[in-house]
Amino acid sequence: MRALGNIAETKACKYLIKNDFDILERNFYSRFGELDIIAFKNNILHFVEVKSGQYNPIENITSSKIKKLIKTIDFYLNTKKLNFDYCLDAIIVTDKIEFIENITL
Repeated sequence: MRALGNIAETKACKYLIKNDFDILERNFYSRFGELDIIAFKNNILHFVEVKSGQYNPIENITSSKIKKLIKTIDFYLNTKKLNFDYCLDAIIVTDKIEFIENITL
């Protein structure tokens, strides 16, 4: 299952790079959870959750998952001593790639 996740994350990174994002990190781990991709564009940090699968993978991003991601983002920013605007995005990888910006709204 992890191998499929890596393939989806690689596709997501290629999509982001093609759309002028700089990839800063992949698979940042903390005790709160994991950040799949950390990217930078237009002076904004983008924390990107990657989901893949045949059946509506967006449903796997629940409110509890978002809370864990936000704790992990806060930990990342504090650890790296960064002070940038940021947003939490999602990339859904199926037979196509769908970028959903700012999933916390």
